Amino acid sequence: MRLVQVAGYKGRLRRVPAASVGDMVVVSVEKGTPDMRKKLFRAVIVRQKKPYRRLEGNWVQFEDNAAVIITPEGEMRGSEIRGPVAIEAAERWPRIASASGMIV
Repeated sequence: MRLVQVAGYKGRLRRVPAASVGDMVVVSVEKGTPDMRKKLFRAVIVRQKKPYRRLEGNWVQFEDNAAVIITPEGEMRGSEIRGPVAIEAAERWPRIASASGMIV
């Protein structure tokens, strides 16, 4: 997936929009089935490689970056999520939390 836009981001000229775990973004699919490729979809970020700090004070870092494609109504487009999901994304998006196998 390739990040195109961050939903609700009001930015500055030439500044790259930033998103974190749990944020809704607009992405284009680079690898996948032909009906999914080269189209824009809404997605929610569930894992990120860059370390970030939680409110308790501990730092969290995942092995890879991952996002889940959702419909405009907020429903998941797929049926399962492979790998762990950050608790920040699970609290904000209950549909993703119910479909995830492991919440970290």
